Amino acid sequence: MVETSEQIRPLAPASERPTSSDDEAGVAPINHRRRRLLRCCGCVGAVLLLQAVVIVILIFTVFKVKDPVIRLNGVRVDRLELINGTTTPRPGSNMSLTADVSVRNPNYASFRYPETTSSLYYRGTEIGEARGPAGKARARRTARMNVTVEVIADRVTGQPELGSDINSGVLTLGSYTVVGGKVKILMVKKHVRVTMNCTLTVNLTSQAIQEQKCKRKVKI
Repeated sequence: MVETSEQIRPLAPASERPTSSDDEAGVAPINHRRRRLLRCCGCVGAVLLLQAVVIVILIFTVFKVKDPVIRLNGVRVDRLELINGTTTPRPGSNMSLTADVSVRNPNYASFRYPETTSSLYYRGTEIGEARGPAGKARARRTARMNVTVEVIADRVTGQPELGSDINSGVLTLGSYTVVGGKVKILMVKKHVRVTMNCTLTVNLTSQAIQEQKCKRKVKI
């Protein structure tokens, strides 16, 4: 019998050799955890995407910044000094008007505005100016303010057409009001400037507004 110089290594017992079933058992938990992680990430991503879509929809629908509406509700003549028995303003005297101005805020957030400016015109000449106080129109509410305008009568009497206007018993005036402010809804902030031009017909006998027509313009 021939002996070999090399030793033959015994085979490993069958119980110690890795099997395919052992490999599958080790990989299965890893794959399971990976699938759970992917599902969690997918759920979180879907929730975030849904929230983003809802916010965008709200911004462009319910929370869309809408234009504030400024209105001249009426004008009251507080003081108008006339020459006795006539409808002619007394020379050197002033006329005082009080304008009832409202700012309606249709938004779901408050509209803050600084001082308002109102000017009064007669035949293209500015005859008076007034400034209203700063304020805030709450969400979907209307803020009202009284603006007093001091009219310099001499600027009125200096107009050559005044005589014919006085003989007609009415005086046509123009007003220009500016209200600027800002509305902030969520992360959206808008600066709004509302201007309003009005034509007023003042009855000199009753010292009341006989007719008024207004146009407004919004600049964002």
